[in-house]
Amino acid sequence: MSPKTVEKPEYGNWVSKKFIYMPGTIGIVCLGLTFLSAWWAIPAVIFLVIAAYFLYARTLFSPQGGDIQNRIRALVLEHLDWDGNGQVLDIGCGNAALTIALAHKYPRAAVTGIDYWGGNWEYSQAVCEKNAQLEKVGERATFRKVSASKLPFDNESFDAVASNLTFHEVSDSADKRDLVREALRVVKKGGKFAFQDLFLMKPVYGEAQELLETIRSWGIEKVEFIETRQADFIPDALKLPFMVGTLGLIVGKK
Repeated sequence: MSPKTVEKPEYGNWVSKKFIYMPGTIGIVCLGLTFLSAWWAIPAVIFLVIAAYFLYARTLFSPQGGDIQNRIRALVLEHLDWDGNGQVLDIGCGNAALTIALAHKYPRAAVTGIDYWGGNWEYSQAVCEKNAQLEKVGERATFRKVSASKLPFDNESFDAVASNLTFHEVSDSADKRDLVREALRVVKKGGKFAFQDLFLMKPVYGEAQELLETIRSWGIEKVEFIETRQADFIPDALKLPFMVGTLGLIVGKK
């Protein structure tokens, strides 16, 4: 590596390149088949439009585009009403983007990031630790391989708990509300929390207000729901249900 080259952390993009290449390739193949029949032009256009949409979305999510991925993640930090003293847990840390952001915002805090990672993701504990070192927070950030369905922490272990786009991905819990309850279990009484997930996806979580009532019934002092899609920096084209249209924040105090 050149002495002038500065290695930077890699946080990836929520829109995988395969969502661009796969429909794009199919579209090009269909376009080539139009010499056999003009009807092939229909699927060609459909698949090329799909590829173009995901390319557009990937660009908007990237730091070089609209940086919307980072700005959506930052909403968790903005709504975590915490003084930064003590310990904070990031559930489903992925590549440690939120964990590191927590460490930067709260320089007095000890930060723990947990994830199960797995073969479907390019992320790993090693990637998290490397990113934390590159961001100069490695001494305050700890990472563990753990399932969000069964956290290996005592009740009320953390002063604050955060999570971004994790609960719906956890395969070993059929009822995703159980994951929210497990996350709240490790929050200290009086502690703060901010969770962002597909909380507007009714087949997964039911009605948002009913979910809030369920959370209150667990003895939570304060809980509020915020629709992520209402953020003014998110363009309408990204508010489709399969993009960020079902995102919401659950924030409050235990």
